[in-house]
Amino acid sequence: MSNAMTKMINTLKSYQYRHFNIRLLVWVCALTVLGILVIASATDSDTYEQKQIFGFTVGLMITFFATFISYKFILKFFWLIYIVNLILLIWVRVAGSYHMGATRWIALGSVELQPSEFTKIFIILFFAYFLNKYKDKLNTFPVIAGSVVLFAIPLYLVFRQPDLSTSIIIAMIFCGIMYVAGLSYKFIGGVLAITIPIVIVFLYLIMQPDQQILQGYQVKRITSFFDKSAADDRRQQENSVMAIGSGGLHGKGLNNNTTTSLKNGNYLSEPQTDFIFCIVGEELGFIGSAGVIILLFLIVIECFYIAAHAPDLAGRIIAAGYGIMIAMQSFVNIGVVTMLLPNTGLPLPFVSYGLSSLLSLFSGLGVVLNVSLQRREIE
Repeated sequence: MSNAMTKMINTLKSYQYRHFNIRLLVWVCALTVLGILVIASATDSDTYEQKQIFGFTVGLMITFFATFISYKFILKFFWLIYIVNLILLIWVRVAGSYHMGATRWIALGSVELQPSEFTKIFIILFFAYFLNKYKDKLNTFPVIAGSVVLFAIPLYLVFRQPDLSTSIIIAMIFCGIMYVAGLSYKFIGGVLAITIPIVIVFLYLIMQPDQQILQGYQVKRITSFFDKSAADDRRQQENSVMAIGSGGLHGKGLNNNTTTSLKNGNYLSEPQTDFIFCIVGEELGFIGSAGVIILLFLIVIECFYIAAHAPDLAGRIIAAGYGIMIAMQSFVNIGVVTMLLPNTGLPLPFVSYGLSSLLSLFSGLGVVLNVSLQRREIE
């Protein structure tokens, strides 16, 4: 028997299978199945449903294999992970597919993938190793500056696609894992002292008529949120809120043919993607909406539970970073759909239609589940 095979068997034997977090897997599968049902109801074609089922099936396979590959082994290739991420993002810049005002996709045969979705997972994995390696020097200027530079490169490539919403989520993930890694409160205070004025200046600059920072449609989405007279730019969000409100307690039912349905009246464009939550609200009502939010909350809680029992800082960053990603993305998506935040394109984890989003989420899930297999007992 080869040494590689022996090491693999010994690794599999070392796992604490009694600590496998079956709850996390159940919550994710339940939410994904619910998402498939809602996607099928949101569209007249079964193409989206079939692709989402395909993504769910492939995603489960990826999760299964990733669960039994030690995350410590995966993190040995941290520079390769970083370089592959940059190659994919540069590929988008050079030969990406252009849709709806942005170049975010690369064509692989008949399938189009969105690399920025995988960037979220790549960043978590890369910095899990990087910050664990320099944990004793984390609060020194070279490590912090190096982390910011290494993070800023993929962030810039995503921002220039342009993809403002994903850039914001990636920034939130980075801030979260830096905090989990043990960043000093002095540095956090200093960052806030610098960031807040920058954000104020940034908002002022993008409001100027000749600004070159954001695309025109991005500016309209932000300004229309505060300008009630901008009816055309607010219509999608306003219709979304009406759809959710019309669902009442129990909703109108999946695949309904009610004439009062905003979905059936085609008042919602592309509802199977970023605005899938308004379909949940209209067709499953308050109960269905609350169910989706509860499942998302349970997924985040399980991730933080795994992080609390992780055997090292790298495992803690992976599990907590994944939980932060789910929490922040869910908050922004639901905030947009309910018109609490300006309109920005961002999928609802495990629910919105999107092969790239689903595959990246299930890839990360497998690594998080592997962390649970190497649990550290807390005294």
